[in-house]
Amino acid sequence: MNLTPERYSLAAELQQLILQTESVELFLEGFALHAAQLFSGDAEVLAGVTLLRDRQGTTVASSSEAAKALDEVQYGFGDGPCMRASRTGKTVLVEDVRTDPRWPDYTDAIRDRGFYSILGVPLMLGNDGGAGLNLYARDPGHFTPEVTRKAEAFAAEAAITLQLAVQIARHRSTSEHLRAAMQARTTIDIAIGIVMAQNKCGQEEAFEILRDASSNRNVKLRDLAEGVVKSVTSQTVQTHFAE
Repeated sequence: MNLTPERYSLAAELQQLILQTESVELFLEGFALHAAQLFSGDAEVLAGVTLLRDRQGTTVASSSEAAKALDEVQYGFGDGPCMRASRTGKTVLVEDVRTDPRWPDYTDAIRDRGFYSILGVPLMLGNDGGAGLNLYARDPGHFTPEVTRKAEAFAAEAAITLQLAVQIARHRSTSEHLRAAMQARTTIDIAIGIVMAQNKCGQEEAFEILRDASSNRNVKLRDLAEGVVKSVTSQTVQTHFAE
């Protein structure tokens, strides 16, 4: 895939944003701020990211509290340009809320907040919903065909990077769960050794003693094991991982 210098720069910026953040949530916040800055010029543009689950919308990131509030107006009516874009995978443009006939109650509410142009651009489509980039401007006709094309190109690049961010987050989550499980296993193994020494029994019998005590006291096995370890040492059990 050949990228123009502009698109290469965008891809590089988004990839750098992933490397600088520790969660998908922080990445999306940075992405929303980046979008708002990118499409703001003489007039300020607000940005939000909508995520659909079971046809219900929620804002997972926004460039400001004002942008989040604008998104939530749409969710209250159950439909609108950004939700429609997230649901259908097609860009939805409202050039002027005062003349657009599609969502009269919603556009009246947005107009009362002083915003007249809205652009909803799809980010991703999924089995249980989609995601979209929401852009708001105060002046009517702000999102010209050229700006709209740039927003669609930006969203297309972002969708690829967002999928990468989600994959990274899943791997991080799996790694964290594995570390937690190994830490618990270390504590239990040490507790088994202590019970073996105290009762002069084998490993399996010591484990059965711990498990029975856990069941009888209605205490998690790891918590019981921590108590056993603390009864003989004040030092915290640590699992050492080779990096």
